[in-house]
Amino acid sequence: MSSASEEKWDFEINAKSSLLDLKLKELWHYRDLLLLLVRRDFISFYKQTILGPIWFFVQPIVTIVFYTVVFGGLAGIPVDGLPKALFYLAGTIVWNYFSDCLIKTSTVFKDNAAMLGKVYFPRLIMPVSIVLSNLVRFAVQLALFVVLYIVFLAKGEHIAPNYIALLLPVLILMIASLGLGLGMIISAVTTKYRDIAFLVTFGVPLLMYATTVIYPLSVVQTQHAKYAWIIEANPITAVIETFRYGFLGKGSFSWELLGYSALTTVIILIIGTVVFNKVEKAFVDTV
Repeated sequence: MSSASEEKWDFEINAKSSLLDLKLKELWHYRDLLLLLVRRDFISFYKQTILGPIWFFVQPIVTIVFYTVVFGGLAGIPVDGLPKALFYLAGTIVWNYFSDCLIKTSTVFKDNAAMLGKVYFPRLIMPVSIVLSNLVRFAVQLALFVVLYIVFLAKGEHIAPNYIALLLPVLILMIASLGLGLGMIISAVTTKYRDIAFLVTFGVPLLMYATTVIYPLSVVQTQHAKYAWIIEANPITAVIETFRYGFLGKGSFSWELLGYSALTTVIILIIGTVVFNKVEKAFVDTV
């Protein structure tokens, strides 16, 4: 009789893995769980609310009205000759996507400790699901931007997209990767030091003022030149400026600044992956 053939497994859990491993094969194997988590995050945002998904539109609308009145009206901050509503909305939707990814990813271990301690699945699924669910929200708010864009075009405003707008998928990938990378670093640290979570809560909104959300980079470079390097060092600045320049046709655009932002994003994502993979093996003992 021939010996029994060696049993082959569809999937094997191995404790040894590279710290740089994104476990893409495992993520694909657990894609149903990933989609389920994305759906959960998306639905939980408007569950038991009266307006439901309309809140996705309400928040940016209220924000741009406030910015238009306070910063565009009372403070008189110039916006490169662009319609104030479009200028502020462009910066707001980009910033919202980044900040949501960062803040929610930074507490992923603490928020999901019960689930993570009971069953195995690639831990990276949790932060990736947050990035994807926030991408849905970004898409909804981008649709609002397109509608407002058409309205201003119909009114005869001098705005016009250019070939730089084709970089939109790259910009989205950069925002998601930066939020994911920073979030994974912070989530790893907060497993031992909960104080960091409080720092992120009030620190991220303050970081917005070091980003060109409510003012253009050109204003900083011309009126406050000695502080320009601080704003330019923020990798989100290049993304927002490129987004505005591509879709509105005005603003500051630099391949060098965008390249710096991309390189910084890659470095942060690599560091975040290493730290996350290192901490996930023992996080249950500290969370």
